Amino acid sequence: MSERMTDAPPDLSILDRNADDRTYMAEGIACLQNGLELGDPLDIERYRVLLRRLYAAGRFDLALGRLFEGHIDALQIIHRYGEADAAKRLHDAARHGARFGVWNAPLAGEALRLDDGRLDGGKAFASGAGLITHALVTADVADGPGKQLLVVDLAHTPPDIDTRWWQVLGMQRSHTHLVRWRNAALTANDMRIGKLGDYEREPWLSAGALRFVAVHAGGIAGLFDGVRRHLVMRERESDPHQAARLGRLFGLADSAAAIVERTATRLYETDAQTHPALVANARSVVLDVGEQALTLAQQCVGLSAFFETDALCGHMADLMVYLRQPAPDAQRVKTGAAAAARHIELSL
Repeated sequence: MSERMTDAPPDLSILDRNADDRTYMAEGIACLQNGLELGDPLDIERYRVLLRRLYAAGRFDLALGRLFEGHIDALQIIHRYGEADAAKRLHDAARHGARFGVWNAPLAGEALRLDDGRLDGGKAFASGAGLITHALVTADVADGPGKQLLVVDLAHTPPDIDTRWWQVLGMQRSHTHLVRWRNAALTANDMRIGKLGDYEREPWLSAGALRFVAVHAGGIAGLFDGVRRHLVMRERESDPHQAARLGRLFGLADSAAAIVERTATRLYETDAQTHPALVANARSVVLDVGEQALTLAQQCVGLSAFFETDALCGHMADLMVYLRQPAPDAQRVKTGAAAAARHIELSL
């Protein structure tokens, strides 16, 4: 039986940001997960609870938000496609401290392959490498088209981790690395999940992106928090130009949260075929809002925004990197095509 779901916001201020990354992320994910149902939300109220957790995570720390979102994504997929006993066992492990992530992006020239009980090849953009305990991966197999989902217990079947690649401006603490297995034999702790091709099934693949959009929206709120704190500490909030900028920044952050909330509601009111386009629209809107907010924040704060010792600088860098989700133009095309066909409509 699942824990009683609670809408109470987690108190992330109890986390020690100076702890080592593995400890910090483990404690952060446990705090955010507490009281959540770990499968697909059955109704809009449960979905709102989840989205508010994701939003709170992004507002506090985007790297933590990224890993928490991947943790939830993995557990939802396991619940959706896995056998009931396996899903229960893995969800119980999560409630006792196991940390999950989804590693799907192929490693160029070294696609991950499962053959005769052995893994060979790798993944790129493997967030949480070295921090999470279980990876849900997609692997090519010999017995048909489509990729096989597989939970890999990283303590028993560890990959080689290339940490040299992740030399980016922000999101360093997400530990997004390259990983490789070299003819690694699976153990009894590793298990297949679902059937071939399950990972790509719609509308869940596209509509599930609203989880990370909620983290992005939280990151924009965190940007507003940092700018407001900066102006108040320096007694610049009464300057009319700064007040006007701060007011606009508030409006941008509020609109990002609003589109996430509105889209979530519509997912429970409309046919599933509309869901990918609705979420694609939310992705595009929050991306545009985030880029405007970053420019405005720099205008508010000035040179201080570029000092690496300033927490606001780190948050801005994390947001710039995390907003770079793949194929933004494709999301707009998806929305436009659905709008042209009248599959989605404007309403108030």
